[in-house]
Parts: sequence; structure tokens; C-alpha cells
Amino acid sequence: MFVVRSLDEIRFWSRIMKEHSLFLRLGFRAEDTQLIEEANQFYYLFEQIEQKSHSFTNQADPGQIRLFNSEVQQAATGIFLFKRKVLQLILTCRLPGANNFPLLVDHISREANYFRKRLIELNEGKLKPLADAIIKENVFFLRIMADHAKFIGHLLDPSERKLIDIARNFSNDFDELVFQARDLESMKPQSQTGPLLDQFLDQNRVSVASLRDFKKTARDLIEECKIKSIIHPLLADHVFREAERFLAIIDMFEAHLTGKKYSG
Repeated sequence: MFVVRSLDEIRFWSRIMKEHSLFLRLGFRAEDTQLIEEANQFYYLFEQIEQKSHSFTNQADPGQIRLFNSEVQQAATGIFLFKRKVLQLILTCRLPGANNFPLLVDHISREANYFRKRLIELNEGKLKPLADAIIKENVFFLRIMADHAKFIGHLLDPSERKLIDIARNFSNDFDELVFQARDLESMKPQSQTGPLLDQFLDQNRVSVASLRDFKKTARDLIEECKIKSIIHPLLADHVFREAERFLAIIDMFEAHLTGKKYSG
């Protein structure tokens, strides 16, 4: 399971990190040549990591995978620090006219930090107990989903009033779910009962599935040039894949809670 989980995390998140590098680069100004070059370097680094991850099988030597995890964790730490540097530049008004929202840069840095921490936990054999993991993972991913709804709403053309309203409603719904998850987190360990966690997952699944379907519709419309926006088609697919990932995690947790076989 160590090998399987390590390769799964790296294959998913290395592609996400690669795409983050592209989105950052697209948001820089023409004169930001050093930042553009750094973003390009991270793009190629994570492209190589993604390719290397597919050269391993689930029967790979755990020692090799442990070394690979360490190598990737260093790369994830590097891009995390780069993203925080960019955020600092934006918040101190040293990139006027650039097109990366501060919240977007913070968002993608949280994902890089999640990735690097996950690799450390895998290598040290310190993955959290199920009840802790359920709440912690949901707090993290619910906020990611709330951010996505906000980004979609802000990147649609102002004339797309109906879609903007839908995105705003999703943002509000997921903000409420984040608060609810944090309340459950603050009630630990008393809140870590099977029935409460099961209901928690069921409720979140319904909302995430609905947002996932909206993202899929938006992605398809963007690819077909049927709506007005400045959303890159790859970004639309990117946020859709992250919703799919969250749903798979919810299903995995529920299977563990109920004793059913997880088919993901």
C-alpha cells in the first residue's frame, strides 16, 4: 500500500503542480522575465517527475519509492516557496498589473504544502488515524472547492450573469461547509463518532458532486467557445479533476467507515 499510495499521490499532484506553473506564468507581465523563467523551470521539473512516476509499477521496491518521495518532496517544497514569494510580491504591490489573484496564489501554495506534507507522512509512516484524516481532509478540500467557485465567478465575463450567480451560490454553500467542518474539528475527539462522520461525508458528497457537475458543464462550454470568460480551458479541466479527486477521497473514507469494499 505504501508504493500504491505514493505513486497515486505523485501522479495526481505532480500534474497539478506542473499546471500551476503554467497558470502563474500566464499571469505574469511581459517584463517579469525572471519569474517567468522560474515558473518554466518548475513546469519542466514536474513534467519530468510526472513522467518518472509512470515508469514505476505498484510492485516497485519500497526503498526506491521512498527515495523518489524524498526527491519529489524537495521539488514540492521548492514550488511552495516560489508561490509564497510571488504572493509576497503581489501583496506588497511589486507586481502591479499582473493577473494572478492573491487568493489564487495562496490557494495553489496550500496545495503544494499539502502535497509535500503528504509525502513526508508517507515516508515516515505517520498517516493520521481514520477519524482525524476524515475531518482534516474535508476541511482542506472544502476550502479548495470554495475557492474554485470564487475563481470561476471572477473569471467569467460580467455579462455571464446567470453563471456568475451559480458560482456565487456554490461559493457561499462551500464557505458554510468549511465552517461546519471546522466546528466538527474543534469538537474532537468527542465528535469522532461513526454516525456523525458518516453523515458529514454524505452531506459533503452531495455538494461536491453538484459542484463537480457544474465544473464539467463549464469546462465543456469553454472548450466549445459557448460562454464568455478569461478561463483557460486547461484551468477549467484542472478544477474539475480536483473535484473528482475529492469525491474519490470521500468514497474511500466511507468505504473504510462502513466496511464496504472501495472500488476506486
